[in-house]
Amino acid sequence: MTRATENEQLFDEMSGFNRKLRAFFDAVVREEGLTLARARALFALSRRGPLTQKELADELEIETPTLVRVLDGMERQDLIQRREDAADRRAKRIDMTPAGHVAYQSVHTLATGLRAQIAADIPLEDILVALSVVRRLTANLQGLDLSKVRS
Repeated sequence: MTRATENEQLFDEMSGFNRKLRAFFDAVVREEGLTLARARALFALSRRGPLTQKELADELEIETPTLVRVLDGMERQDLIQRREDAADRRAKRIDMTPAGHVAYQSVHTLATGLRAQIAADIPLEDILVALSVVRRLTANLQGLDLSKVRS
């Protein structure tokens, strides 16, 4: 096999794994009354604390109108509350409610168990190599100049 073919297989495998993981995790969190998007929002809020809608949309890499629909559903479930941002009254700051913290803990526990099951038979050394490779791929991707890719 050539390096180009192996690169293609690596990217195809990573993409396929990510799709399958997202679909499986979505099915798991639906049993908890959530969606993947709502679970991801809870993870982001837990990691970074209260965020503006724009900051949360950027963190989740989704458009603001899409996020608004996610937040509407989360608000109906009493998982989040929206407040005026003290620095900018036009902006809304999103924070988890006590029920949101409980939901986050439940989903976090599920995610931790799922990760452990998926990686159970893979030696730690292999996990560390894979982590290093993915971090280097990410750094390389972030360093790309779109104008040079097209030429």
